[in-house]
Amino acid sequence: MRRMKAGIRISASVAAILALSIGMASAKEDAKVTEIVPVHSFSGAYLAARVAETDNDLDAAVSYYKRALTFDAENLMLQRRLLRALIAQGSLEEALPYANNLVKDEEASRLARLVLAIDSFRRQDFSGAEKWLEVAPESDLDRLITETMVAWSKIGQKDIAGGLKVLDSLSKPEWFTPFRDYQRAIVFAYDKQDDEAEKAFEKLFSGAQNAMSAETFARLVEAYATFLSSRGENEQALEVLNKTIDAGLGISPLPVLKDRIAKGEKLDFIIDTPAAGAAEVLLAVATELASGGGDAFVQLYLHLYLHYGLALQPHSDPLLIQLARVSERLEQPEKAIEYYERIGSGSPWARFAEFQIGLNLADLERNDEAVEHLKGVLAEDPSDIRAYLALGRVYSAQQDFKSAAALYDQAVEAIGEPQPQHWNIYYQRGIAYERLKQWPKAEPNFKQALDLYPDHPQVLNYLGYSWIDMNMNLDEGMKLIRRAVELRPSDGYIVDSLGWAHYKMGEYEQAVENLERAVSLQPEDPVLNDHLGDGYWRTGRKLEAIYQWSHVLDLDPDDDLKKSVEEKIEKGLPEPEPKKFANAAGTAAPVVNDSSDSPAETRKKPEPKDEAQPTEEKPAPATPETEPTQAESAPQPAVYTVKAGQTLWSIAAERLGNGERFREILELNPELRRNPNAIRPGYQLRLPE
Repeated sequence: MRRMKAGIRISASVAAILALSIGMASAKEDAKVTEIVPVHSFSGAYLAARVAETDNDLDAAVSYYKRALTFDAENLMLQRRLLRALIAQGSLEEALPYANNLVKDEEASRLARLVLAIDSFRRQDFSGAEKWLEVAPESDLDRLITETMVAWSKIGQKDIAGGLKVLDSLSKPEWFTPFRDYQRAIVFAYDKQDDEAEKAFEKLFSGAQNAMSAETFARLVEAYATFLSSRGENEQALEVLNKTIDAGLGISPLPVLKDRIAKGEKLDFIIDTPAAGAAEVLLAVATELASGGGDAFVQLYLHLYLHYGLALQPHSDPLLIQLARVSERLEQPEKAIEYYERIGSGSPWARFAEFQIGLNLADLERNDEAVEHLKGVLAEDPSDIRAYLALGRVYSAQQDFKSAAALYDQAVEAIGEPQPQHWNIYYQRGIAYERLKQWPKAEPNFKQALDLYPDHPQVLNYLGYSWIDMNMNLDEGMKLIRRAVELRPSDGYIVDSLGWAHYKMGEYEQAVENLERAVSLQPEDPVLNDHLGDGYWRTGRKLEAIYQWSHVLDLDPDDDLKKSVEEKIEKGLPEPEPKKFANAAGTAAPVVNDSSDSPAETRKKPEPKDEAQPTEEKPAPATPETEPTQAESAPQPAVYTVKAGQTLWSIAAERLGNGERFREILELNPELRRNPNAIRPGYQLRLPE
């Protein structure tokens, strides 16, 4: 559903909610929480509510708005703000009286009617839901959601034909198609029109993968597999799951479903009520938005629809998972833990939730709890590689690399014969040994990771920079880092590695060129800004260097970096001392011994929290379409299958001879213009002849 993102436009009513809450997105979990104190005036309560919103304290904001309403109960502006705050908080039950009051309010009517429609679904008052949904859409996305919910309200009234007719009307814009076709499939399955459902699912399964994010496609596969299993067709369900997992989409809960079906369990279809069907479109939209990252505005947008979906289906584990992930993005680990703890032990998502609880405990610096929790999860299934990765990440965050290395040694023993999906174990073990300054043990692990996952940008970056940092294999090290930059040209940390490698080799002009680019990509990182200051100093731009170092102090550096920067502002950098090194060919050449160098690990991008499950990073199996051409002079194919780790830039560089030609690829693949980095392994690209 990539095209959905290109056509998205936030409606005015949703924008109003987000405008109210936008300041909350950047607040940290440990931000000062507004103390709820008695207020004795309208203005005091109102101002306290606004401050509470800014501090990301919705409980306090709701309390203060209610207090303000005691001074002016008929104030529509206050009622609107309270309604929006309650929805952002997920308190839809409490929002109902305010929604009823605002049905005829021009500014809040659409929002109020949607809340009331959801309540009607919950009470199985489907005709009432259809009545509340009689609103003019403000955007294509509004229309998709509203009309799909109208379709399910008709289905709830036993008007299956009427519901399908509404879905069929969603023909344009083009990005509606996979949403609509998925809804049609689940309607057929819900209504026991098995032949029609199987046709619809098979068509989607065969053709929709490139139009969806991996997680949305996995949900489609889950629906298809549970539909087949519910009919007693477990062999066919296993075939569907095996095809998906083998294609590199082994995203939880699919492997768990596969194990359960393989043991002969008959699964229920995931849609059992009209409310669940209506919730499914909200989940799909939110999952697509989440897969694209997005700024705080988009994060709050998907948060809103997830709360709507959860109101329709209170025990939906996929909705809880997405809400937890949003909380993680907004740096609210306690809230994320609350959502993960609502996942039942029998859920296919249960182990994933347990991993994430441990990682969020570590984010709260409750490290002993995190370690004990993840040790328990690992003990339950010592063969689960994700558990080793999650626990190892906690050890690494504590700088306990000795324990991390020992843990990864155990993981390698558990693996036996390594498979491509095990690349991350070797990569993390390499990092642990490198941090322990045991390079003879670290290097083979990085090489093994690259053997299992050739061209992984993070592994290329780490190994290449480590060689340069130790003044060895410089030519090969630079080659690896340049390749990492080709694959991830928008990754500020990797671009910084290239710049800092040039710096280490005394190539200061080239260093500054790349360091400036890195800072433009990651402007808030203090280490990258420090590096740029060093580069400016070495190129004689000393005033700019002092300015850059001063800026570092505004970016909350750690104590060691702060002390180093303050010393550089006062004294500048000492003159570099040339020394000798042996390159890959064994030839002596000069390099710079610069005492201002920061530890290599500070320049490597931290892995995302949910890297514990090696899913989307797994390389797709080799196919004839993914093999390189036999000769550089051979004509370029019209269609190209994306390989693991590739970007439009790297494909243009490899296939067209110049990374800048990625614009030509975008012209031929307009669905990617909004997000050129949205491609993934298996994506079919049209290339210039």
